[in-house]
Amino acid sequence: MSGYRFYQKASAAYHSRPNLYNLLVVSTVSGGGLLAFSDRSPLRTAYADAGADVTKKKVVVLGTGWAGTSFLKGLKDPSYEVQVVSPRNYFAFTPLLPSVTNGTVEARSIVEPIRNIVRKKNFDVQFREAECYKIDTQNKKVHCRSNQENNLGGTEEFTVDYDYLVIAMGARSNTFNTPGVVEHTHFLKEIEDAQRIRKTVIDCFERASLPSISEEERKRILHFVVVGGGPTGVEFAAELHDFVIEDLAKLYPNLKNYVTITLLEAGDHILNMFDKRITQFAEDKFKRDGIDLKVGSMVTKVTEKEISTKERATGKTVAIPYGMVVWSTGIGTRPVVMDFMKQIGQNNRRVLATDEWLRVEGCDNIYALGDCATIDQRKVMEDIAAIFSKADKNNTGKLKADDFKDVINDIIERYPQVAIHLKKQQLKNFLQLLKNAQGNDELVDIEKFKLALSAVDAQMKNLPATAQVAAQQGSYLADCFNRMDDCEENPEGPLRFRGSGRHRFKAFRYKHLGQFAPLGGEQTAAQLPGDWVSIGHSTQWLWYSVYASKLVSWRTRVLVVSDWGRRFIFGRDSSKI
Repeated sequence: MSGYRFYQKASAAYHSRPNLYNLLVVSTVSGGGLLAFSDRSPLRTAYADAGADVTKKKVVVLGTGWAGTSFLKGLKDPSYEVQVVSPRNYFAFTPLLPSVTNGTVEARSIVEPIRNIVRKKNFDVQFREAECYKIDTQNKKVHCRSNQENNLGGTEEFTVDYDYLVIAMGARSNTFNTPGVVEHTHFLKEIEDAQRIRKTVIDCFERASLPSISEEERKRILHFVVVGGGPTGVEFAAELHDFVIEDLAKLYPNLKNYVTITLLEAGDHILNMFDKRITQFAEDKFKRDGIDLKVGSMVTKVTEKEISTKERATGKTVAIPYGMVVWSTGIGTRPVVMDFMKQIGQNNRRVLATDEWLRVEGCDNIYALGDCATIDQRKVMEDIAAIFSKADKNNTGKLKADDFKDVINDIIERYPQVAIHLKKQQLKNFLQLLKNAQGNDELVDIEKFKLALSAVDAQMKNLPATAQVAAQQGSYLADCFNRMDDCEENPEGPLRFRGSGRHRFKAFRYKHLGQFAPLGGEQTAAQLPGDWVSIGHSTQWLWYSVYASKLVSWRTRVLVVSDWGRRFIFGRDSSKI
């Protein structure tokens, strides 16, 4: 029988015959069942109490993107009752969306039904395909609305109660309130966006091939504009160029010379978040490939057939005819999240603010992760005084070296960048003192240290809104939930924060594993930890390997790898299906 069923029988036997308790547990361990032994009542599993008479905590997860799915995959404690609410019933491997736009990879190959992901859990996870439109923190309810078509019976509304709420709703594309963007451009955030782009590209070629189309109109129709020089915009421009040169040029030989691809970037360079060597290589390659790169160009308006830009160098406004525009300029906050932020007093923020434990500030049992939230990088100096005041019990303004070392350990727990700055010139004296702290009666001036820390205060940055960050946050939060009961008695966080409203787990720490920038022509640039930069064909194979390994299931891995193989042998599919 299963470990959990055996547990239920063991629990009943324990209450009726206490003397059998130890025998039952020993037998279970020898049989490969329960792995935890406790001499306390009631019985405990490896995670938490799971008896039939124990009320399970209700966990509601909003979203099935990188953060939400990573959390669901990592959650193992059967003492929770989990409900997932999302307008899409699948997880999409979004880094491969540019490949979907041109048929390199099929849309179905990069999605996995969320029910497939959670069905192997040893506890029940309920999924509701609906959209959350309101969060009621006072009554701990989430108001939802189904998103099925009206011909199925109309829109259904319902509420879900929660004890813990995990907000992982992602973000929408940021239009910066530019006129015409919503009406006339394509975004690249969802599977449906990639499919629409793919269909529109083929539509442009089919229309341009009609005999009644003039030369000027043909040039306009085959002018593809990409707005945004970040990783998504650059990769899409490169993928589109390969699609045109390697596949469409063979099918539409008379149209090849009419095709123009323009990349608009408001900044001075594309791929600003990458090493300068990668930025320079990408810009040079695009020029060689014939991709028209316009930096310092801010889009001011989009109409049905023209996109207007303001050139920063000259101040002039230029109208550019186009056939299709793809808008990839960053992310914006979803309306439901904005309403929630107003409700909890975060009106003036761009996204939800959380503490270092991913808990929404001002809400004890609500967590937010992924693109809809950011860890509030509160100024070091705001917390530093409180930490020192607890150590400086006599209010002398000075600490012994031993006490000072303990304080520094607490600070580094919350602000790991302090450890980096301790090695820099302004804090070297303090670092030497820490090394000699054992048995040292030397006094440290608190104010001098706080002054030195002001350099740390000025260099704190928010985490990037990437899939890598969201996935790590989801795994971290799942681990916290799995060990919630254990850490109730033995908190992992700094002892000085215990009992002061702080979380009992170690704070979330993002570990950057590197980033890729596919540049077309089977060439990719990679910036990996340790300031290691790799560019070229060999890096493309590294990109294939990493992305294949990061796919959510063996099913998607097989499908994507087979799609890559099909493309090498037969080329990309140019149908609109």
